[in-house]
Amino acid sequence: MLLNSGQVCVAGSRLFVEKKIYDNFMSDLADYTKNYKLGNGFDPSANLGPLISAKQKERVLGYLDLGRDEGAEILVGGNAVANELENGYFVKPTVLANVNNSMRIAQEEIFGPVVSGIPFTDIDEVIKLANQTEYGLGGGVNTTDIRKVHLVAEGLRTGSVWVNTYNLIDPASPFGGYKQSGLGRENGAESIDLYTETKSVWINLD
Repeated sequence: MLLNSGQVCVAGSRLFVEKKIYDNFMSDLADYTKNYKLGNGFDPSANLGPLISAKQKERVLGYLDLGRDEGAEILVGGNAVANELENGYFVKPTVLANVNNSMRIAQEEIFGPVVSGIPFTDIDEVIKLANQTEYGLGGGVNTTDIRKVHLVAEGLRTGSVWVNTYNLIDPASPFGGYKQSGLGRENGAESIDLYTETKSVWINLD
């Protein structure tokens, strides 16, 4: 989620966490996120760089205000940087808890360093929640249960599913989305179809 400050087409902005571990997991995630250092991209000690523009910075901050208004809890971050970086386009990495999947912060692309934690009870529910979006470019599953892997991977309406990893791309593997996440595929044999003109020839032999 924090790769390129969240400015990634397959950013995992919705994080579905099983209810029985939700509170502890979100607390640990917030503690982990606090350790991220914002800074210039040329600074080797920095973990997170700026957003692309002042307009995008204000857009992300607007979504964070919206999240507060919608009832989400900000565990860490939630605002711009107030130090020597304040004149840059920096937004603190943000973890939102108690997010409802119908909230705008869960349904719209924020394109910033923001992750929304959404609890679920079982496989059927998490598949349903994950598919309740107009997008479908990529998703991830983290589990040691191979049965759950197959059930979730089959059920997700998304072009790529990563298991116990995320955002791996290979030229031999098709990449593209479902629904509003694009048409066709890049990479793999399927990508050749985009450059192919198919001709039908009909011959009457009578």
